[in-house]
Amino acid sequence: MPGLQNASKKRPAVSQGGPKSKKQHSENPSLTKFEEGKAQKRSRPVTQPIISASGLSDEDEDEDEENFEEEELEDQEIVPDEMIVDGAFSKDPNAARESHKVQRVLQEQRRAAKPHSQLLADAKRVWSLARQKSIPSAERQKHVKELMKVTQGKVKDIVLKHDASRIIQTVVKYGGQKERDQVAMELKGHYKALAQSKYSKFLVTKLIRLCPAHRASILLEFQSNVLRLLLHREASAVLADSFELYANAYERSILLRDFYGKEVALFSHTRGSEPEKADARKGFSGVLEGLEGERRKRVLVALKENLTTIFNNSDKGAITHAIVHRALLEYLAAVNDTEDESEREKLRKEIFESCQDVLAEMVHTKDGSRAVRDFIAYGTAKDRKQIIKVIKPHVERMCTDDEAQLVLFTAFDVIDDTKLTAKSLVSDIIAHAPTLINTPQGRRALFYLLVPRSRRHFTPAQISIIAETDHIRSKNQQEEWRLSAKVKSGQQQSEGLLKFDTGGSLVILEIMLYADGDKSSAMQSLLQPLASIYPSEDASKLHPIDLPHTSRMYKSLFQGGHFSHASKSVIRSSSFSPSAFASAFMSVVGEDLAVSMAGGEGAFIIAEFLQRIKEEGSADEKQTVKGWFGGNVAERLKKSETKGRNVLLDKINALLL
Repeated sequence: MPGLQNASKKRPAVSQGGPKSKKQHSENPSLTKFEEGKAQKRSRPVTQPIISASGLSDEDEDEDEENFEEEELEDQEIVPDEMIVDGAFSKDPNAARESHKVQRVLQEQRRAAKPHSQLLADAKRVWSLARQKSIPSAERQKHVKELMKVTQGKVKDIVLKHDASRIIQTVVKYGGQKERDQVAMELKGHYKALAQSKYSKFLVTKLIRLCPAHRASILLEFQSNVLRLLLHREASAVLADSFELYANAYERSILLRDFYGKEVALFSHTRGSEPEKADARKGFSGVLEGLEGERRKRVLVALKENLTTIFNNSDKGAITHAIVHRALLEYLAAVNDTEDESEREKLRKEIFESCQDVLAEMVHTKDGSRAVRDFIAYGTAKDRKQIIKVIKPHVERMCTDDEAQLVLFTAFDVIDDTKLTAKSLVSDIIAHAPTLINTPQGRRALFYLLVPRSRRHFTPAQISIIAETDHIRSKNQQEEWRLSAKVKSGQQQSEGLLKFDTGGSLVILEIMLYADGDKSSAMQSLLQPLASIYPSEDASKLHPIDLPHTSRMYKSLFQGGHFSHASKSVIRSSSFSPSAFASAFMSVVGEDLAVSMAGGEGAFIIAEFLQRIKEEGSADEKQTVKGWFGGNVAERLKKSETKGRNVLLDKINALLL
């Protein structure tokens, strides 16, 4: 299937972020972009709770170099001030002092008896200087070079120790590329063991990140052990970071090849050869090229069995990693290319049954999201019901995740059971609407309920990604769930969503224009803030009519739709009555405030109000508004210098004729 085959290609980011912050220049010219700020982080599964920065686990954050004394404290005994002498308590300070001396002597003896004790002592002395945060770059580089001289040739002998691992991490973090490459060379042949260590795994990740010339050779040391390492408590994070954050296409293929089975590994090209690097760009489809009959089946079976092993050990955490999601997506692409329809359905059903309970663990990555969307698109009604059951507890988090929300959008487009969709998914989205409007992703989820794929809120790249499953979309798909959402949104959510910021205004405008149902109470809620004194008595808090985003919202409501650049006119919504809104404006805002707004920043808004009254207002409404702007009001407005004055005067004259 073309959509799946191209899924591994780089695609435009889905997020609609604001302007990028200016680059911060580091004091240390040797630091890379990764050290100037926080290192990149893997996308977090929607099934995991949000953890504050101070509560990140070891898997998500490099080892804390500030808390270094743990290992040394293990050798010390806690000596209370009240010493026990001959079975009785003694408060003699001299006894406590003597006891401390004895403890120190014992501690020094224990340290001296350990291997490389003098080396570690010298390294720690220099390390304590090199790791200081507020020292000049030149001074730090001097200490790093000295530290490198102390540890040179001995890195592999000491790196598995807790304290020594942190010392070498400092060399890699603050040293130049020469020092980093030297450490990487010394550790060659030991990376598999290092990745499984509680302490040295952080060093391996740093070297993979900061030594691109050695990255492929490091990852090659994991080959034939990738599946076991993915299920290993410590090594799993190393492989996950390597695949998702740092590896290129060839380096990813090194890690993926173990999923394809021993037969592929046995008959593949020589490691690191140019033909293998060329095949890497094709992924699993390149592996299957030229394979037919039983051999192709064996390779597919091997990939399925290895994936099933991961799915059956979901408690190990590997199911959340992008490398597993890529392997699953490649398998689904191969299944979709199977010519025999009955065989295709059988293979798809088998892999779905093995992972159906853990699909929510996958939706946060590009490949995982695409795989789950494939299950939704091709699945039976029973399969889709199971998928909704699995993702329902995580709907709010999915709405605020760039990739996960695509799964929701596909469910809205494809699933025929609109009552199930409305009850299980849409109702939760509406319930969390006041929170969702605070992020671009959350607003996008709300917009999809009202104006799906609108170019006002979705980029062409996003629309293209969403449309990947359109060829499977049900022809009988109805809009019942949207209608249900619109009624509830328009009537019940207006007050909660009416926050005078850009996001809130965008969402409430779409709800008012495209939601169905009685909107009279929503109109009252929207107009009530305009009834406050104008101009605002508090200079720090502008009147809503003076805020650019809210003034645009009110203008669009008086127009009854959005302006189309294609047709050069306003496209009216059939679900909203701008004349009713104008009538409500008259009763809620009134004459005095309307005239005051006309002489200030609200000139354009009042002009649209007058246009609506002229075209659609009742005779009584027209007469009333003529009285508001007749006489000396128009003359007074002519003398003002407010923006939009001429447009407003034209509307007043047209109404008064």
